[in-house]
Amino acid sequence: MAQTVRRFPALTLNTDGHTHPRENAFVAVAAVFGLLAFVSAFFHNLHIMSSWTGLVGIVAGMWGQFISVTTAERFALVISTGLAGVGLYLGLAHGGFFGGLW
Repeated sequence: MAQTVRRFPALTLNTDGHTHPRENAFVAVAAVFGLLAFVSAFFHNLHIMSSWTGLVGIVAGMWGQFISVTTAERFALVISTGLAGVGLYLGLAHGGFFGGLW
C-alpha cells in the first residue's frame, strides 16, 4: 500500500539510475551537430557547413552507440545520427566538403 505510482516518467537518459556523463555528452554532441546539419542542408549555400557538421554528427553518434548503456541513449543517438546523415548527404549533393574552394 505504500507504493507510489508515477504517471509521467521523468525525461532522462539515465534510466538505469546511474549517471553516465561521458555517454550523455556524446548524445548531446550528436544531437547538436545532427540538428545543425539537418537544418543547414536545406540551404544550398550552406553545403560546406552541413557536410562537416553532418560528418561530425555521424562520428559522434556512432561512437556514442558503441559506448551507450541505456536504451534511451541509443534512441536519441539513432535519431541524431539519422539527422546528421541526411545533412551530410544533402550537403555532399549540393557541393561537398570544399565545394569550389580548391
